[in-house]
Amino acid sequence: MNVVFHKRFDKMAAKLSPKLKDQMVQRISLFSKDPLHPSLRNHALNTPYKGSYSINITGNYRAIYYLVDDQTALFTHIGTHSQLYR
Repeated sequence: MNVVFHKRFDKMAAKLSPKLKDQMVQRISLFSKDPLHPSLRNHALNTPYKGSYSINITGNYRAIYYLVDDQTALFTHIGTHSQLYR
């Protein structure tokens, strides 16, 4: 799976701690190799992110993406569950 990042995602990721950034890189790397790996807990979302999907970065941090096509995922948001789902 090809992975690309929205400018918003880059800005949100820049605010993460170094430890969280490392975990994010590991999880997105795993996602690019196996998007349905059980540890990612990949699932579809409802409003306000209808049509998007979420993967777990940590127990509380999520990364949101949508499929551009069959081989490309565009990551748009990253943050804690409460930040993303207010």
